[in-house]
Amino acid sequence: MASTYRVLLFLLSIPLLSSFISPASSQHEHPLDPLTPAEFSLVRRAVMRSYGASSGNVTFQYVGLDEPDKPLVYSWVSNQADKIPPRRRASVVVRFHEETHELVVDLSSRQPSVVSKEVYHGHGFPLLTLEEQTAASDLPRTHDQFIRSIEKRGLDMSNVVCSDSSVGWYGEQRSRRVLKILAYYTNGTANFYMRPIEGIDIVVDLDLMKIVKYHDRFTTTVPMAEHTEYRLEKQHPPFGPPLKGAAVVQPHGPGFEIKGHIISWANWKFHLGFDVRVGPIVSLASIYDLEKSRYRQVLYRAYISEVFVPYMDPTEEWYYKTYFDSGEFGFGLSSVPLQPGADCPENAVFMDGFYAGQDGIPVKIPNVTCVFEKYAGNIMWRHTEVEIPDQIITEVRSDVSLVVRSVSTVGNYDYILDWEFKPSGAIKFEVGLIGLLEVKAVNYTHAVEIKEDEYGTMVGANTIATHHDHFLTYHLDLDVDGSPNSFVKTRLITKAVADNSVPRKSYWTVSSETARTESEAQLRLGLEPCNLIVVNPNKRTKVGNDVGYRLIPGPIASPLLFRDDYPQIRGAFTNNNLWVTPYNKSEKWAGGRYVDQSRGDDTLAVWTKRNRKIENEDIVLWYTLGFHHIPYQEDFPTMPTLSSGFELRPSNFFDRNLVLKTKSPEPVSPSCKH
Repeated sequence: MASTYRVLLFLLSIPLLSSFISPASSQHEHPLDPLTPAEFSLVRRAVMRSYGASSGNVTFQYVGLDEPDKPLVYSWVSNQADKIPPRRRASVVVRFHEETHELVVDLSSRQPSVVSKEVYHGHGFPLLTLEEQTAASDLPRTHDQFIRSIEKRGLDMSNVVCSDSSVGWYGEQRSRRVLKILAYYTNGTANFYMRPIEGIDIVVDLDLMKIVKYHDRFTTTVPMAEHTEYRLEKQHPPFGPPLKGAAVVQPHGPGFEIKGHIISWANWKFHLGFDVRVGPIVSLASIYDLEKSRYRQVLYRAYISEVFVPYMDPTEEWYYKTYFDSGEFGFGLSSVPLQPGADCPENAVFMDGFYAGQDGIPVKIPNVTCVFEKYAGNIMWRHTEVEIPDQIITEVRSDVSLVVRSVSTVGNYDYILDWEFKPSGAIKFEVGLIGLLEVKAVNYTHAVEIKEDEYGTMVGANTIATHHDHFLTYHLDLDVDGSPNSFVKTRLITKAVADNSVPRKSYWTVSSETARTESEAQLRLGLEPCNLIVVNPNKRTKVGNDVGYRLIPGPIASPLLFRDDYPQIRGAFTNNNLWVTPYNKSEKWAGGRYVDQSRGDDTLAVWTKRNRKIENEDIVLWYTLGFHHIPYQEDFPTMPTLSSGFELRPSNFFDRNLVLKTKSPEPVSPSCKH
């Protein structure tokens, strides 16, 4: 959702123009590297050339790497010195004369050119650009009816801010590419989300870029600015609680190395990319096995595929607020520059990200990701032994991990995204929800006055914070010690003790089932205890177990909407907490290719109806991390971080504890130089 904050970020982002641009070199660092500024410019030039004199009507909605086929990537990785890298291609979506066009641009030829161009005739529209969101949000300020509506409420137009909202789909047979515009009041606070101007219904047609519907339905009290400000310089004593500073000192520099987009640390090596739609992408994660003296594959490609955020107010003013943050607004497009020493510790190293603006010109997001070693005082493993006569044995290893972090700010919400690699072989995925609640204005000033469901919590006078969900669906393409894998569900089953000679009556044991097809792997978690394991049935440990990695879910939250409710039809990929599909390069986005006003006919839930074979195949896990958010007053005016996550952990992948011989980091004493 565009706002003055997003506009400022867009203006701070750096458009990049090259005076000399050469075709993509065959010496490109890595076939999964994101497109470079020079490549974005080459794409723009090739696309504009293909449209000729009409190129002025082209808008770039998405430009990203056309990912090479997996076998080609692995072939290149296994023997880089002797192999020519796969051809560099860009996947492009443009709007042209109110149509969506899909193009592929070959960047490896002497003169990059469009090698494929098709008109999309299906349902849904492409990713929204910042520029069109900003232009749509600016329209009401010069619209006569809106000006009169603001005057009628006794408000000052100079303090009015507009933002945009996607409209969803509710059974319409035909759809125009439209947004709704929401109005807020900033007088006395930067936290305009806490001061909504209710009752004004504005619809903008993006292709025409004009207001096509306006209705001033009612007026209600605009909440006061008091106690809504979050900027530190606007706060007043008393302050607290006081917190003392600490420093991470690395006199020999960081323990990791970054070469291009390849990050090496401890026993891990992986590739870090960036995409305007999904944000950070971790690829080719492999871990070094000391006993086998080689790196072993764990993860081919992982990212947040879609984020579904339905609000629970079914009234005329709110029912349509069911956002798809990746497919509509872009998790990468919404990424923000990280602040050194605040978003990331002082020992962090930062990387920039790039995307194509609406005009195709590359735009830089500085410090879009940070990488740092995390010293949190955790314990990697320990044991104290006192049972051996005349001995006390204590062995402790302090834990260090490597964190890759980014932040996406989609309208009022900030998402902190952490990927944490541990020397034990585990990868932890954590999401922190933070930011500003989405509220509606009411005439009540005290909760005792509320006599009917207002679909939220009163967090301040005249202010209801609405119930809502966050569902983040991860695409996890595991290649556990190779690509042919199987998914095994290991249930914990209670059994009666058959031996009457012992007093125990019961115990639990395990029963493992290997999913043969997609339908057998679809799971709604939390109903029974189980382990979820991806195994390589073609590789075994020394004692004969299938090597594997297991997914350890976080707190379980499943959708509560009716499955035939329109938002849930579009968000049907959240119906299960876990899905398993055979690898298909085209199946990247759980909500479908074109999510804005989509109709649910191109989602993960639809793909899996083919019920394809997944046993001993190249498979992909899709795991949904969910939050049911009932707001509380402590979330007002800005909420402290609410975190959750999950973990991928080796399960018979190694023959023994991987970090048994790992030494704790040596103590470091900071030195002061005068």
